[in-house]
Amino acid sequence: MKNFNKAVCYSLIIVTAIFGLTVVCPADDKPAASAPASPDVNNPESQQKPDEPNKITQERKMIKLETTKGDIVIEVNETAAPVTSANFLKYVQEGFYDGTIFHRVIPGFMIQGGGFSPDMTQKPTRAPIVNEAKNGLKNDRGTIAMARLTEPNSATAQFFINHINNGFLNYSGPRNPGYAVFGKVTEGMDVIDEIAKVQTSSKGPYENVPVEAVIIKSAKIVNAK
Repeated sequence: MKNFNKAVCYSLIIVTAIFGLTVVCPADDKPAASAPASPDVNNPESQQKPDEPNKITQERKMIKLETTKGDIVIEVNETAAPVTSANFLKYVQEGFYDGTIFHRVIPGFMIQGGGFSPDMTQKPTRAPIVNEAKNGLKNDRGTIAMARLTEPNSATAQFFINHINNGFLNYSGPRNPGYAVFGKVTEGMDVIDEIAKVQTSSKGPYENVPVEAVIIKSAKIVNAK
């Protein structure tokens, strides 16, 4: 598939450039906005069933992202990714994401946000967290994961939503520590598809930046339906 091949190419060419300078999404290279090579391997140590790796088993915690392209509702998986979920929820409760943008958009790969203001000023964050990519959750279409630098335990506030199944971002061992998935989109995949279509360009050292800012107007915890 053309888009998938393009994503893999990005994973081999974008990670270092984009993720080395800011928060990097998926990988050590420069590609996939950070993505390593493409393994698509399941974590053998995961206790979850292979046919439902992203199933949420604990009390549902829902986050609504109100964006200039529409609303996105995310279900956080506190059971599989307790540290990552708690970190994300704290940023939400503090209003950190309000007014930030999706600053990196690559169709057929992912959309990344949660760290920059519309003028591309990066917001200060708390200390980085441990990488929970070894939790068995997969970087499938519609899942949300933490962006990070090349060092595995470097994620802070930035996150990305997978536009397609990105198996090469999954944990597969020490050489490919992966990107920690901590939830999934339950409403608004059409919004994500629309965001993935926006025109992008380079701004300073940053690539794949939407020409017209896609703003997260608010991020808040909402009741599960």
